[in-house]
Amino acid sequence: MTEFPNKISKYDLEERTAVFGENVIELCKQVKQDAITKPIISQIIRSATSTGANYCEANAASSRKDFRNKIFICKKEIQETKHWLRMLARCVPDKKNEIRKLWQEAQELTLIFGKIVSSLKN
Repeated sequence: MTEFPNKISKYDLEERTAVFGENVIELCKQVKQDAITKPIISQIIRSATSTGANYCEANAASSRKDFRNKIFICKKEIQETKHWLRMLARCVPDKKNEIRKLWQEAQELTLIFGKIVSSLKN
């Protein structure tokens, strides 16, 4: 799993969401696919990588409202990712520690996006 080399990059959400997506991809490449894990892997890859893509779109937003909507989508996608990580942990117990680390990062991102959305409402 890629770690952040210094504290500055931890606050670069574009990079942080990209690294998160990459880490989820790397984890999923290690999971043996079967009838149960294949759809879960597909869903988790979609939601985890979509978070970063939507954050990039938010940074290029045409208005404050557009920015808020894109950030809200980021929050929804990362929350969905947490759900799929939980399901994957149930399917692949030997990867539970790696999955837990990714879930914790997803939780931090959820809180960050939630704070951004709530601060934009005020």
